Amino acid sequence: MLSRLSDRLAKGEEITAAVLAAAVTLLILINVAFRAAGYPIYWISELAIYAMIWMTLLISSAVFKRRQGIAVTLFTDLLPTSCQRLVGLFVDLMVALFALMLLWLCWRWYQPLLLWQTGFDIQAFQGETFNFIYAENTSTLGIKKFWVWLILPWFAASLLFHSLINLCQSLCNLGRSASHTTQEEVAR
Repeated sequence: MLSRLSDRLAKGEEITAAVLAAAVTLLILINVAFRAAGYPIYWISELAIYAMIWMTLLISSAVFKRRQGIAVTLFTDLLPTSCQRLVGLFVDLMVALFALMLLWLCWRWYQPLLLWQTGFDIQAFQGETFNFIYAENTSTLGIKKFWVWLILPWFAASLLFHSLINLCQSLCNLGRSASHTTQEEVAR
């Protein structure tokens, strides 16, 4: 059930990333046309940058879910199948640890509990933490940057979820290969 949820989440991330890729293309074309006409619209450039960042992080999570990241497999291709599975398990574990660390860093950065304890008073929060995440505005769009940066905790949580599912699948595959090897040895 969790594996299907992970698949659906990855599919949703892919679709959203595709929509954002189209939006980036459209925004850049609009920006080029208006600049050529002598009427640059500066906020379009900033919006295109943020859309590209969101697109990249969303598709990265889906790519890790599908284990389709770029990899140099010269060494691992030479290993026996059981060792290849161990390397795959190690990679899944490292991705999960990275995602967990990133999620923890995002928690420390946003500090939602302390924000809640201060009654969502941004001034009190800043005075207590010297963290200005909730006060900074984007350069031309004029929205709070923390809204744009929310893609990082999303990416971290999504990547952690996908990597834990992959880790469980790797452990199951490793267990199956170990029992299969034991059965072959008994048969001999």
